[in-house]
Amino acid sequence: MTIPADRLTLEQMNSMAKTDFVEQLGGIFEHSPWVAEEVYSRRPFDSVQELHATMLEIARHSEPDRVLALLRAHPDLATRLAVSPLSAAEQQGAGLDRLTPEEFAQLTGLNAAYTAKFRFPFIFAVRGKTKEEILSAIRERVGRSLEEEQEQALLEIGAITRFRLEDLLGAE
Repeated sequence: MTIPADRLTLEQMNSMAKTDFVEQLGGIFEHSPWVAEEVYSRRPFDSVQELHATMLEIARHSEPDRVLALLRAHPDLATRLAVSPLSAAEQQGAGLDRLTPEEFAQLTGLNAAYTAKFRFPFIFAVRGKTKEEILSAIRERVGRSLEEEQEQALLEIGAITRFRLEDLLGAE
């Protein structure tokens, strides 16, 4: 397999200085470079999957306030506010930048209800999904318990970060 010019190898990541490592991986978890900072000391990694699993372990098993901050770092879907370039590209791919005014109002209302209930935004791995699937998921998930939804949000973050790591380093 030929590695695209903008893709790094795992070997390169394993040999980077900490500042470069964090610069490359700091955006994998939305506005949470602390995950990359903490995973650095666990190098070297034998696979992208091992790196990802270690990052998830660090994120999931951090102090509860830090986990909540990680959840809250994610943008509301289809917001017209500033989002990270990675989030913007992912949302565009799902058609969230092309919502009708009615769909936008519906998603905005559902996001508001969800955030009011759970105190963090609706998190959904949108890659490969349609706007209809996303609207259906938020309608269903707003009725869940806090414990169920925190777990689902972490699972979604796992999917989002896997996509991002594979984009950066490739899949093995």
